[in-house]
Amino acid sequence: MNLLLIGPPGSGKGTQGDRLAARLGLEHLAAGDLLRAEVAQETPLGRQVAGIMARGELVPDVVILSLLMPRVLAAAEGNGYLLDGFPRSVEQAREARKLAEQAGASPDAVIYLDAPRDELIRRILARAEVEGRADDNPATVENRLRVFDEATAPLVDYYRDRGLLHVIDAAQHEDAVTTDILRELGVDA
Repeated sequence: MNLLLIGPPGSGKGTQGDRLAARLGLEHLAAGDLLRAEVAQETPLGRQVAGIMARGELVPDVVILSLLMPRVLAAAEGNGYLLDGFPRSVEQAREARKLAEQAGASPDAVIYLDAPRDELIRRILARAEVEGRADDNPATVENRLRVFDEATAPLVDYYRDRGLLHVIDAAQHEDAVTTDILRELGVDA
């Protein structure tokens, strides 16, 4: 099974991604985690994207595709993947779709985690206190949510039109979110 998990910052993609990947035996590929690891390791790619990420902007398509697609294609050859936080724009989705279709690695379903803005901000700022992530400060959070609204939110219609979208209420307890996702996928919770 190949799944995409999309949603605004703070919607629970990381939490649900970990849970679903473990439950379904999929490789969890978290775009943000992979990028933050590149920055922390000060790789050439990490140095290239550090400032972009600190401002809460989108990493250029060519960079994110070169980082993720080899991992996606390898995972699809195994048990499948759960891709969390990618694509972030319709253009990324179109480009990734071309590459995935050529390799027989297209997603089977897209889960959209939907939550009210005030809940997203509360979660992100609470996470910042616990994890100390540099990209979780109030100014960057506002910018990340604005970027999501402009670039990523159109993915909802893109995937709905392709018949792949499942919208989940992400404002509920994480256990209920997991149960709802599994039900939408036709998997026993």
